[in-house]
Amino acid sequence: METFSDLATAAYCPRKLYYRRRDDDRGPPEKIERIRALATRYEALLDSATDLSAEPIATTPTQYRSNLGSAKARLDCWETLADPPKTDVLLEGKDCRGIAHKLLEDPAVPVVVSAGEPPERGVWEPQSVRATAAAKALAWEREEPIERAFVEYPAYGRIRKIRLTTRRKATYRRALRTVQSLDGPPPRLHDDSRCGPCEYRGQCGVKTRSLRSRLPL
Repeated sequence: METFSDLATAAYCPRKLYYRRRDDDRGPPEKIERIRALATRYEALLDSATDLSAEPIATTPTQYRSNLGSAKARLDCWETLADPPKTDVLLEGKDCRGIAHKLLEDPAVPVVVSAGEPPERGVWEPQSVRATAAAKALAWEREEPIERAFVEYPAYGRIRKIRLTTRRKATYRRALRTVQSLDGPPPRLHDDSRCGPCEYRGQCGVKTRSLRSRLPL
């Protein structure tokens, strides 16, 4: 059975998933775990008495608390997001299995926590695929429809609610087919925005252009 993590990686780059599987390198680094841990400490982080200088946040303390404060005012389920009844819950669906970093109840909603930077609006495709996978697995277990999920970016204090639209489900199915058919190194992407920060760039052999080469003449 495929994992949520593999589906998210395939949505980012199938070739990256190939290297991760080949090297059996799919566990999160300690830095990522430290960032994810922020997602269960939101109330303490909002407290002005908490020193944020030693925390793995990616904004200024003022901006960070502003972001969290905005989420607290906007979300009617803030209390359960900040103090979730269940964390790191294994979900097993018909086609995939994996960990929901938080699981809310009444109604049941899975939460995916990302260590990266959020887009200006919405969520990145890999996190959308992972959240959709979690929601579909939860729906399979509970035998009830799950039509929304949350994606959190705790290093930035951002929380995004997503709906499981037809488009998101189609993207999830495409990632699932990619993972199921992976039996060798897929073609290189040659995508500067994705290849540039990839830890497998040297092995992959992809060449990314410098910033200067991408500037208009």
